[in-house]
Amino acid sequence: MHRTLLATLVLFLVGLHSYARAEVPKPNVVFMFADDLGYGDLGCYGHPYAKTPALDRLAAEGTRFTQHYVTGVTCNPSRTGVMTGLFPARFAQYAADYGFGDRVTITELLKRQGYKPGHFGKWHIGPEDADGTYGIDVVQTIGKSRNSATGRDTDLYSAAIDFIRENKDGPFYVNVWGHATHFPVNTSPELVNVFSDVSVDRADFPPTMQHKFDESLQISEQLDESMRQYLGDVYQIDRNVGRLLTVIDELELRENTIVVFSSDHGPAPVALGKKGVRKYSQNMLGSPGPFRGGKHSQYEGGTRVPFIIRWPGKTPPGRVNSTSVCSFVDWLPTLAAIAGVNDLPEQLDGEDISDIWLGVERQRERPLFWKTSSTGSTPAIRDGKWKLHLPSRKRGEPELYDLSVDSSETDNVAADYPEAVKELSAKISTWVATLPAEYTKTKDKQD
Repeated sequence: MHRTLLATLVLFLVGLHSYARAEVPKPNVVFMFADDLGYGDLGCYGHPYAKTPALDRLAAEGTRFTQHYVTGVTCNPSRTGVMTGLFPARFAQYAADYGFGDRVTITELLKRQGYKPGHFGKWHIGPEDADGTYGIDVVQTIGKSRNSATGRDTDLYSAAIDFIRENKDGPFYVNVWGHATHFPVNTSPELVNVFSDVSVDRADFPPTMQHKFDESLQISEQLDESMRQYLGDVYQIDRNVGRLLTVIDELELRENTIVVFSSDHGPAPVALGKKGVRKYSQNMLGSPGPFRGGKHSQYEGGTRVPFIIRWPGKTPPGRVNSTSVCSFVDWLPTLAAIAGVNDLPEQLDGEDISDIWLGVERQRERPLFWKTSSTGSTPAIRDGKWKLHLPSRKRGEPELYDLSVDSSETDNVAADYPEAVKELSAKISTWVATLPAEYTKTKDKQD
């Protein structure tokens, strides 16, 4: 009799546990990616003039990271790391032209877990963008909006909002990849006029911005107008983010939706182009914050980006994580862990940082590497407090920076810490030895 009761109790508890597990829905994921937005371009990241109330509120309701990195310093390499969990230099064929080959993407993994993936806006991750590519059910590579007065990203955000409404019963995963603040910044008067009272005081900005002001003034003496143009483009991003967040609330999806906002790399320079072809725009006044460099650069200004995540009841609200070093190479393994994916790819460069998202402050286990997809390009590594840039084969010396005291990378301490240079160089050499010997790219593109 006792055995029968015990067996019945065990079966009841097992069933209760299974029921409880079944009742916990997988979280929706909304990933909003700006294009060329600088670390210092949002109010919550210290811009003196920006109006970003929706993103500032998102940061107040979630966690804001100050040591979050991208995997590449131009558009496709950055997106490659997001989608595959691999450093982009691992791909022998440029993914923008050839796709990811047999590498499994985060959208494919989530699709297998019952997610409905969607993608809206900028693509730049392969030659095919039809529905079903990379397991994405709905792909709409929407360009700039038809009505410029509302901002160039409005149409793609509207399409993403429609997708969320249609799939509100979830779970869904959606990329909302905008075009602002990519070159060229030609913002409508309706948005520029919001900043009609802005008058640039160069003392309001860190030293890292002063050369951009000088370059802008060489093209046009209207520095205030150039700044207003850029601020208006950032403002339209914020307005669209606000629209999307409002819909999530209206659909009562807030509690079970992970919302992330970030940028694909640092801000573009005032002078764009290469191989003798230059494009100039005095309006490219994106701020890298206190960091050196920007787009095309492996210095902190090119690799460190804003990262805001909100997941009510999970990510600590109003928190700033300034100690944990995180990267978009971690995106795939982290979301896979949250969604209960068990069949991860054998090779991954990223690590599961879901505990960091949930409030733990710890150091990452693996170093971060950057290298463009060229056999002769110079690599860089972030490991602990150190950032090492190796010189080119023809000239230069190693550059070592202690980011714990010199995040702007102004004081090269390589001569003072030769053992650190030796150790980090060995790690780079070991990593580079695993990369392709040759790279293929069909076109020379400016992204």
